[in-house]
Amino acid sequence: MAEGRNLQELSQYTGYHFSNPDLLKIALVHTSYANENKKGEKLETYQRIEFLGDAVLQLIISDYLYARFPEADEGELTKFRQHLVCEETLARLARKLHLGDFLFLGKGEEANNGRRHSPILSDVFEAVLAAIYLDNGKKLDFLTDFLLTLMKEEIEMCGKNRGGDYKTRLQQLIQQDGKEQLHYEVTAEYGPDHRKTYEVDAMLNSNPIGHGVGPSVAKAEQEAAREALILFGVGV
Repeated sequence: MAEGRNLQELSQYTGYHFSNPDLLKIALVHTSYANENKKGEKLETYQRIEFLGDAVLQLIISDYLYARFPEADEGELTKFRQHLVCEETLARLARKLHLGDFLFLGKGEEANNGRRHSPILSDVFEAVLAAIYLDNGKKLDFLTDFLLTLMKEEIEMCGKNRGGDYKTRLQQLIQQDGKEQLHYEVTAEYGPDHRKTYEVDAMLNSNPIGHGVGPSVAKAEQEAAREALILFGVGV
């Protein structure tokens, strides 16, 4: 079984110090770790607490979008929320917080690069939100500020890009020059067949200009294009 880093170190990324560290550990225990536990004790995994974290996340984001975009109808607000709480977005946020480094994983999941898998990271991100929510007396003030700060780029994208096609925007930008060649290269793929994770580089001629991670090559390419647009100083 593989354990992550000292959980106290996580506060340097979240800005939150737990009164009850056991809540944080629950949010970081994968089922593979619990199943391989040889001490005989029953370990609670993040699956149940993630259920609560999903609801807390949906509430905070829905409330914010409702106030931020008074001109948007229900359909548009729903699209915004879908983008902000989708697996790829949450996994990207989890990577910002280095949550993968703190996971408690079984040997099999460790061997399958579980610390980098988007499905696991997105679930753990929601579980950590729930742990903070419970530890902080079910108050939303800290979590709201924390989330909106962490998701600043994604929220701004809702207003500027409306969840658009990053690859198309990048291609249009590159074509303005007429001499540069844009293509995408898969640099890594890992995980079992039913939930693979792909890493892709956006290449300008022979130079990488963006890196993306996703559950499919297409989604990883979109993330790579998004990073490239940011590199070029284009609002996303």
